[in-house]
Amino acid sequence: MKKLFDELAYEVSKKTTEKYSTSFSLGILALSPSIRKAVYAIYGYVRLADEIVDSFHGYDKEKLLRRLRIETDHALQEGISLNPILQSFQETVNHYKIDQYLIERFLHSMEMDLQKITYDSELYDEYIYGSAEVVGLMCLQVFTEGDKVRYEELKPYAMKLGSAFQKVNFLRDLKDDYQILGRSYFPNIDMSIFDNDIKK
Repeated sequence: MKKLFDELAYEVSKKTTEKYSTSFSLGILALSPSIRKAVYAIYGYVRLADEIVDSFHGYDKEKLLRRLRIETDHALQEGISLNPILQSFQETVNHYKIDQYLIERFLHSMEMDLQKITYDSELYDEYIYGSAEVVGLMCLQVFTEGDKVRYEELKPYAMKLGSAFQKVNFLRDLKDDYQILGRSYFPNIDMSIFDNDIKK
């Protein structure tokens, strides 16, 4: 019975959220029960992509991310996936008519993480938009449930909130990003001399 598979798919996304983010999981509990599973589905999907670029060392990350992109396209077009996280995500995207441009921009930012980029202000804004602001907009499309007027009204705030969360994550992961992953997102900051001394 497919209903059992659908239930399992959302449960996997929920467990993924709980495993990776205690704070976000608690925040979801403040939402209406009717939309919680959709938010779990969105988080599960973005977590999957993030794990590819951040954690799957020793594997061909570019190949894995490209495969996720292809499987995402197939799932959205066919309305089904054998991957439980993709299954719950495609169902959420199709049910709430989430703009697929947002998914494209998210995957683009994940691809940026596979490159050695020296971020200037323009690239920094581009990365923030795709990695965080669009996730806020996906969730907002769930929250507004097709009310386009309300969506447009709240859009700037959802983007700012997503951006703020991402910047906090940058600060939290500053050491690992630089020393392990070789990344520095902050424009005009030389991480090799990043210390407490004030240069005059």
